[in-house]
Amino acid sequence: MFAMTLPISITPFIQGFILCAITITSVGPQNIFILRQGLRRQHVFATAFFSTLARVLLISLAVGGLSAGISTNPFFRIGITIAGALFLAYVGASALRRTWSKESASLTLASQQATTGGIQTSIIAALCFAFLNPAIYMNTLMVIGSTSLNYHAYERLAFAIGAVLATTTWFFALSYGASKLAAVFQSLLAWRILDFVSGTVMLLIAATIIAPLITMP
Repeated sequence: MFAMTLPISITPFIQGFILCAITITSVGPQNIFILRQGLRRQHVFATAFFSTLARVLLISLAVGGLSAGISTNPFFRIGITIAGALFLAYVGASALRRTWSKESASLTLASQQATTGGIQTSIIAALCFAFLNPAIYMNTLMVIGSTSLNYHAYERLAFAIGAVLATTTWFFALSYGASKLAAVFQSLLAWRILDFVSGTVMLLIAATIIAPLITMP
């Protein structure tokens, strides 16, 4: 009787899921953007889908073994750090500007079911928040990628599936779950608080990731 057994354990799947869940659920620019899109009910599926797709691509590269070469390339690290810092600084400054402007008034959920931008804009923004965030490269190419190297090929696949499942679950839950907060964000003050907090977080992250380059000898 022909039988084939694969050395696959459920442990890599669970570890991949838990590790990715821990790194993906922290407060950061990408999660704030997805939450905001969900609150505005603006291209919710497209935002969740392309955010997930970008993260899955990076996880695939990491688990596939490319993380070592990419993450140790100084030109890549410096380039993505500068680009990411500039992008986060711009988005953060825009959020703080909305805190004190009348623009925030247009974002209350009672009157803004009509979207303020095309779906292409949302897709591009989702990809920018995914690929211009150095923290994501740290989490995927280095943390997830290096951890996956502890497993054999088939176990690494299970590890990757767990990480992908955690990513998909979180982004879609955040996108569609944001509507549960709709009543809170009927208030202009709530939007201004969100803009202030998100803008401050993004500017602090931008300063944190650019500081090591400024102090380099």
